[in-house]
Amino acid sequence: MDIIAQPLGALLRLIYQLVGNYGLSIILFTIVVKLIMVPLTIKQTKSMKKMQEVQPKIKEIQEKYKNDKEKMNTKVMELYKEYNVSPFGGCLPLLIQFPIIIGLFSVLRNPLDYGFAQEVVEAGFLWLPSLSQADPLILPLLAGLTTYLSSATMTSAGGKQDPTQNMMKYFFPVMIFIWGRSFPSGLTLYWVVSNVFQVVQQVIINKPYSQIKEGSN
Repeated sequence: MDIIAQPLGALLRLIYQLVGNYGLSIILFTIVVKLIMVPLTIKQTKSMKKMQEVQPKIKEIQEKYKNDKEKMNTKVMELYKEYNVSPFGGCLPLLIQFPIIIGLFSVLRNPLDYGFAQEVVEAGFLWLPSLSQADPLILPLLAGLTTYLSSATMTSAGGKQDPTQNMMKYFFPVMIFIWGRSFPSGLTLYWVVSNVFQVVQQVIINKPYSQIKEGSN
């Protein structure tokens, strides 16, 4: 992960040199990184939407050939080819983003390892006395709330959710709140800004699909 974390740490240092405030640097750094990953997010969303469109046809095939697994698999693959979709299309962009997210966590959890002085990291920001210390309440609450909003926005145009997805939509924000109370405030601040960006981005991406859905009703 250091191969990814080092250039991210250099980017955060560059932004800090321009603005001179560590908290503001984290916010701008998060926005820059999220903007870089926008094409991957759009590709992932498009792939998920395509899979949702063909899902009723897949269910028809599964019902029709439920006693012939080989024939069923062949027909499903033909359907994927006809509609130019892949069941793994939504996973690849996510797999690419995952090491970037881990690299970001490495930089923000251990900023001293990436060229930041102790006094810079310990500086206050807004109501926070130090970005190197955990905030016991406000930031973790914001982190949990924005995590829920992000999950809800991503699934809002996807129709019915399976029980596991629905449970995780509520369980994960609670876990983020608990973790946020022990993470450095700088890391939790990144998570909150990242979620806010994700919500706005997803609303913009989902808008054309929502309009198409409304037009078909």
